[in-house]
Amino acid sequence: MTINMPNWARATLRIGILVTMGALLLKALGLAPFTNAFSSSEWPKTDFDKRTVDLSEIRSGGPPKDGIPAIDEPKFISVEQAATQFGPREPVIVATYNGDARAYPLQILIWHEIVNDEVGGVPISVTFCPLCNASIIFDRRHRGQVLDFGTTGRLRKSDLVMYDRQTETWWQQFNGEGIVGEYAGDTLTQLPTRIVAFEDFGSNHPDGKVLSTETGYYRDYGRNPYSGYDSINNSPFLLSDPVDPRLPPMERVLAVSNAGGHRLYPFTVLRSEPVINDTFGGLHVAVFSKNNTASVLDTSRTVEGRQIPAANAFARRVDGKVLEFTVRDGRIVDTATGSAWNILGESTAGPMRGKRLEPLTGGVHFAFAWLVFRPDSEIYGAAAQ
Repeated sequence: MTINMPNWARATLRIGILVTMGALLLKALGLAPFTNAFSSSEWPKTDFDKRTVDLSEIRSGGPPKDGIPAIDEPKFISVEQAATQFGPREPVIVATYNGDARAYPLQILIWHEIVNDEVGGVPISVTFCPLCNASIIFDRRHRGQVLDFGTTGRLRKSDLVMYDRQTETWWQQFNGEGIVGEYAGDTLTQLPTRIVAFEDFGSNHPDGKVLSTETGYYRDYGRNPYSGYDSINNSPFLLSDPVDPRLPPMERVLAVSNAGGHRLYPFTVLRSEPVINDTFGGLHVAVFSKNNTASVLDTSRTVEGRQIPAANAFARRVDGKVLEFTVRDGRIVDTATGSAWNILGESTAGPMRGKRLEPLTGGVHFAFAWLVFRPDSEIYGAAAQ
């Protein structure tokens, strides 16, 4: 596996790995306790005595604090303008609140990992951890204040560790849990996250807004700095935990959480079952997938990534009725009315036109990442046998 990184990042990463390995060796030999040197000048607000995890689990990812800069003043362009900059298959994270629809291309998020924004009056953080392939949207409102987030430059279980600039609490991106600092033990509110190809966002939200590459930073947008990382049998980066043997580590999975339980829908299953009607913990679930999206973690240019499904999960109860879905003539339809539905869970034609399915939290991730944080998850389909 080769990860293309700037020379300064490689050098910093090597130093961080060597320091960590040396400290772990000393600990194993009983010659010295393991400590992570967190500078009070770098983190003046962070209370390291208040934490829910062992500091030895938090490792340098290479870049320093804010070395991967969050986007705090995002600019947006029209769908028509965006069509000249982004390929039709490029994946975008979709956020829609109160009639305000916005798309955040992963080719930009791969360089910044966090966008602090407000959509339809809702303050949100759109986050993407390339190492876990984890796209997650959080509500920035917490304990009566609006937080904004940056990157610590650290990883835990190969996942991005964020921090809020108000208290400098450290947060685990994958589950939104505060792990070090004032809010340690708290959990951010996670919002449903949908990922689709840019062409699907544009055709269904022609008046929507798309995050612009005019971020205030110079980055080679459209280039993948993690070329080849998502090869299905690759080993996760800086993960010391055992990998769950039920799925290949880099298998993409769509996750659904309900009533304290979790179910995963592997992409190997979705390729043969583009529509799934399921029931999980009393919740009637519909899974829609469409094999028209480029992987941003494959080739060196994101637009050229191999084709993979986009997948989203919804509650399939509408107006008190549980719907069944199927694919007919290349379109997703409900069997009760024959209405057509798109990958975003919106009915576009038929008696149900204008209706929307409720999106479910969970999102798409690498299997290793989901299972290292939630090892008790069920796996749907043949992969579970």
